[in-house]
Amino acid sequence: MVAGSNPAGGANTSAYELSAQIGEILSFGFWMEKEGYRPATVRSAIEALKSVARHAELLDPDAVKIYLAKATFSDSRKERLSNDLLRFYKYRGLNFNKPRYRKIERLPFIPSEKELDQLIGGMSKRLAAFLLLLKETGLRCGEAWALRWADLDAERTTVNVTPEKNSKPRQLKISNQLTAMLNTQSRTSSYIFHDADVDPITSLCHFRRNFEKRRKKLAATFQNPRLLQIHFHTLRHWKATSEYHRTKDILHVMQLLGHKNIRNTLVYTHLVNFESDDYVSKVAKTIKEAEQLIEAGFDYITTFEGNMIFRKRK
Repeated sequence: MVAGSNPAGGANTSAYELSAQIGEILSFGFWMEKEGYRPATVRSAIEALKSVARHAELLDPDAVKIYLAKATFSDSRKERLSNDLLRFYKYRGLNFNKPRYRKIERLPFIPSEKELDQLIGGMSKRLAAFLLLLKETGLRCGEAWALRWADLDAERTTVNVTPEKNSKPRQLKISNQLTAMLNTQSRTSSYIFHDADVDPITSLCHFRRNFEKRRKKLAATFQNPRLLQIHFHTLRHWKATSEYHRTKDILHVMQLLGHKNIRNTLVYTHLVNFESDDYVSKVAKTIKEAEQLIEAGFDYITTFEGNMIFRKRK
């Protein structure tokens, strides 16, 4: 192993050693697929083990435990890595006594809608469509990545969602704007966002890295470091939180997210207090104008002298 500096305080792995370990990791990923693990679980495990392999000899459980002990990242991340390592060593037939790390429950970061719109507006067409899809529907990134053209009903402006993580399948409404953006994507594949002949896990990782590069530039452009805290999953948190504060209907949010256990949804009931936020008000004189306001995220309030009044939080 070639020594070098890294944030965890361990030794960096040489390129030759890393290449050999990645082969082991990919074989483990194929095993997980054959065992019926969900694609998102496989993807997450592969990326986690690669991160460990960059700093420790993966086939040496004691060296890996020393690396984890010295690492500066959170116990929650260490606990997740330990679970992935436990499966990996079981697959390899190696003894591994899982370290006693415990996940620390934290409330997720919720950006403002203005920050999300800044981020979406500065992305490429494909990234912008993907992010707007996550914002409007609250999909997991893997669910959005798995969407096929057959799942999109452009006439009814809906998408049919194949669930991840033992969630429920669902049909979700999307805006005319998003429908138009999706329809501009290349139709050379049965999938909306990626080619059918490439590994979806690898292609999504490349897609995420491209997003992170553009996000970094936008954070500098707008001089807003909060943008760096926005990940694909952040838009799911934002959608769930805003939907609960709009409807006060936890069952609606549960159905939207595809949760089977309401305990997973309850966290969104107390994330952000929007009660003191300012509102933008709009007036619609026709049904067509009202439809456009609803599609833009405005809520109907009342009708006064024949005019329909809508509002939306800034």
